[in-house]
Amino acid sequence: MGATVVAGLVLLVGVVNLSLRKHVTLVVDGEQQTVATTSNSVQDLLADEGLTLSSAVLVQPSPTSSIADGMTVVVKPARVASGAVAFLAASAPSDTREAPSVFESPTDVGVWVMAGTSTIAVDPTDLLVESDLSASSVGTSPAVPVQVVVLGKVRDVLTNAGTTGELLSAMGIKPDADDRVRPSPETPLHAGTTVAFDAVRIVTSIEAITIPFDVQTEFTPRMTPGTPVKVLQEGRDGRGVGTFQLTRVNGEIESRRLIGRWIEREPVTERRLSPPESMYAGTTDVPGADGDLQTGHATWYDPPWSGLTAAHPTLPFGTLVTVTDDETGRSVTVTINDRGPFGPGRVIDLSPEAFAVLQPLGAGVLDVELSW
Repeated sequence: MGATVVAGLVLLVGVVNLSLRKHVTLVVDGEQQTVATTSNSVQDLLADEGLTLSSAVLVQPSPTSSIADGMTVVVKPARVASGAVAFLAASAPSDTREAPSVFESPTDVGVWVMAGTSTIAVDPTDLLVESDLSASSVGTSPAVPVQVVVLGKVRDVLTNAGTTGELLSAMGIKPDADDRVRPSPETPLHAGTTVAFDAVRIVTSIEAITIPFDVQTEFTPRMTPGTPVKVLQEGRDGRGVGTFQLTRVNGEIESRRLIGRWIEREPVTERRLSPPESMYAGTTDVPGADGDLQTGHATWYDPPWSGLTAAHPTLPFGTLVTVTDDETGRSVTVTINDRGPFGPGRVIDLSPEAFAVLQPLGAGVLDVELSW
């Protein structure tokens, strides 16, 4: 009896433990894995996984954030362009300086900042770096004036670096794979060259998001043109958590891309019943369309005229519409001169002549894209 009770308790604890586990996507230096955890916070999760927090580590979301089932935790080195910062600090104008700042690398490549660092005239012939290196070695090129743009800050300098890469190295800047260097590091330097270094950091951010609801409009000939639209079902926005990839250039956000989302509440589609526009009116602001593009089903009908014409619920008469068949890629341009169709999901009724350009009449219904 005792053994049975113990076994039951062990099984119960195991079931409770499994029910409390949350599944989290852990991304460490770009390597992704799914982790089942009972941790309550991001900090506890990282500790359980043997990851140590320090000032050199960037964590998204913050370590104090609560763990939620399905969330993504990103861990990566908090890289700082320290060389670029040091260069800007050292080359900042100062009334107390009496000579140009000099940056020297172990390869005897020098960089002399000329903008705002001294009132003393400098002869470029005096700025050659003395070196025992051979003529083919790094650092033996004559000094040339170039413009350097580091993190958006412009500096005029003299340097005996032979290439863009040697110049940045002499300035203590070591670009990583994400940073931007123009021209490329292998490009030879010439007088008047402009060298630009932008620090690029790609980070992940987790934020609350609103998911807009869709609007579906059904047109019916039973309603008189001009009467108000009837809302059959009110729409409601959804909500959730989005994972965004942010690209920061010199500290400013350049792009923001949604790479994943976790929906807490689904949006509710708003459904409307609408009369068609009259033949004397019309609008190109079509409900459910994306600007001047609309997708849906195309059918054909037999109007009392011939030619490449079509019926549409709202577009003004005389509008030229290009209809593209999603299956075949064929297109036909038609003129709107009638109202319809009125079936759910149908966006245009084509004349037999127009439909036949896309597919045989026996196809009945086509998936199409409209543009006007």
